[in-house]
Amino acid sequence: MPLTIGCHPLPNRLVLAPMAGVTDSIFRQICYQQGAGYAIGEMLSAQIHLWDSKKSSTRFVNPADPEPRAVQLLGIDPNELAKAAERQVEQGAQIIDLNMGCPAKKVCNIAAGSALLAYPERVEAIFNALVNAVDVPVTVKIRTGTDAHNRNALDIAKLAEQAGLAAIAIHGRTRADKFNGQAEYDTIKQVKQAVSIPVIANGDICHAAEAQFVLEYTLADGIMIGRAALGNPWIFREIQHFLTTGSPLAAPSLDERQAVIEQHLEGLYQLYGEYQGLRIARKHIGWYSQSLIAGDILRKQFNLAQTTAEQGTIIRHYFENTIKDIA
Repeated sequence: MPLTIGCHPLPNRLVLAPMAGVTDSIFRQICYQQGAGYAIGEMLSAQIHLWDSKKSSTRFVNPADPEPRAVQLLGIDPNELAKAAERQVEQGAQIIDLNMGCPAKKVCNIAAGSALLAYPERVEAIFNALVNAVDVPVTVKIRTGTDAHNRNALDIAKLAEQAGLAAIAIHGRTRADKFNGQAEYDTIKQVKQAVSIPVIANGDICHAAEAQFVLEYTLADGIMIGRAALGNPWIFREIQHFLTTGSPLAAPSLDERQAVIEQHLEGLYQLYGEYQGLRIARKHIGWYSQSLIAGDILRKQFNLAQTTAEQGTIIRHYFENTIKDIA
């Protein structure tokens, strides 16, 4: 069955995870084109006075995104988060997501992100403030707990359900785990059995078969893809095809890869401008190149480029000449 969040039925059960510095409007657009059913934007600070920065401005709700348009907020103060949610809804956000999953040190040092898991009373106050502030669905992304000895995802999920949240996404690691080790799904399964709101499973879902296993094992309503989509937005259509047919889908052709990469680069240049766009493009090509023949050579050449025009030339030369020479 497709995933539904509040009043919004989604076309499938595949969600692009919000990733700071990655899931901007152009990457979300590409993932939607490749089969993602829903995407959440990069986390936006709830401190409205910081919104005048160029960095924050790229993280506001984008009217061009497919519906439902979701904005993820980061903060610790219930009133501050409520006001930020109101502002984003006024600008067109149709779902407000709360970040309680980020394990980054600079985030956790202010007791935000996954650090909030240690303060259930504050979490409850935040949930209630957000739900009372806006008339759109409110969701949350969490981890399984603060550490292996303090897994409280079930308690947090029950608070979310009681407050009226529309869905909860759970990364199968604790705050202390960061991204180390293997994600575990037992906690997600436990939460799914205990609450009635949709549960979205996240963590180490890198292939279609893994997606099917996680859905069947946890009985989750959807799965969230994060790092596995970096340089590989085609993962969404591959998973959807496998879930629908039971058979694998052929990898994208070189022509498809080139078209998506060029679309991605052009979008970055338009969104961020020449100076910043050129630099952000380097990390994306680093990810795309991991699955390309002689990708290390492409990455090194691309990182030396000093203009966006030069970057474009390197990409075209790679696909039109380098690949043929190697083949």
